[in-house]
Amino acid sequence: MTTELLLSNARIVLEDEIVHGSVLVRDGTIADISQSTSGKGEDMEGDYLIPGLVELHTDHLEAHYSPRPGVRWLKTAAIQAHDAQIVTSGITTVFDCLRMGSDEDGGFEKGEMRAMADAIADAVREDRLRADHLIHLRCEVSTDNVLEHFAEFENDPQVRLVSLMDHAPGQRQFQTMEQYTLYYKTKRGLSDEAFVAFCKRQQDLSARYAKPHRDAIAASCAARGIAVASHDDATLEHVEEAIGYGIRLAEFPTSFDAARASHGAGMSVLMGAPNIVRGKSHSGNIAARDLASMGVLDVLSSDYVPLSLMHAPFILADELEEISLPKAIAMVSATPARTVGLDDRGRIATGLRADLVRVRRESGVPVIRSVWRQGRRVA
Repeated sequence: MTTELLLSNARIVLEDEIVHGSVLVRDGTIADISQSTSGKGEDMEGDYLIPGLVELHTDHLEAHYSPRPGVRWLKTAAIQAHDAQIVTSGITTVFDCLRMGSDEDGGFEKGEMRAMADAIADAVREDRLRADHLIHLRCEVSTDNVLEHFAEFENDPQVRLVSLMDHAPGQRQFQTMEQYTLYYKTKRGLSDEAFVAFCKRQQDLSARYAKPHRDAIAASCAARGIAVASHDDATLEHVEEAIGYGIRLAEFPTSFDAARASHGAGMSVLMGAPNIVRGKSHSGNIAARDLASMGVLDVLSSDYVPLSLMHAPFILADELEEISLPKAIAMVSATPARTVGLDDRGRIATGLRADLVRVRRESGVPVIRSVWRQGRRVA
């Protein structure tokens, strides 16, 4: 039986303009967009109607699963809590980040993330979740066991994105020791001697494993058609390396040169929405809004604060003359979807999935009033 939903009297945010009108949904798909309001259907009261947000990089599931050092929460409960916060932030498609590779700096044991992926699949099958969940494998290439962890996902069709990371001191995000010292020595309470030894071990691991592990993982993804992301690129050499690997997504570049070069090479440059909301990076790197004003910011990610993904586009549209609201919304919907090959969503257009969010925003933090995934109300 055909099911229909009419959302009327809305400010509809299309890819290049905002129109006042109605959206007709039929059997989970956008059937019509009209610039008229007949008084029929569900009255949006002039609120914005935007595409469901597409989140490519969030560590939030990990925080629910391991809320304290050494604590592991029930996987299904952690996934449901994560899903609830994600969907009520307007995110209808989320790439759950699972960490590959563990060492003394932390991480999860072999099999843990495979079990988490299985729990996500079970939750989807049991209709426990409201957002559409896919998998992003965050591969710490400088660890000795990353390939063992990665091999557990060899035949998993839910893996749609893989990022290549190296957090060793002197590399990428931590080119200078000031931030690395703050993040590791102070946080971990290490003595000077212990910190020096810790740094040397991390650098030795990176020198030994980073390159061969990057090569192996990138080759596997190319063979399987999985999108690959670089992470924390800092130099033009890093960008050239990414081009060689066929990288589609440049996550969190740490220099203006790397961001410009990545964008110029056709990669989507991703930065954190919390960076936009706070006006700066939490790790002391470049400000995302500076990249937006330069025209080289393509995608935003909520990273560690889900609601920031809805808040940040409005801030960009408010504060930067060159960024319209449709352009800012595309950074959290159409562009991330295209980057990873999800061509059935991310825009309000006929024939696409009816992933929609009703948002009221006069000023400040936007209010998410309703969320639909494939025409089904989920919040």
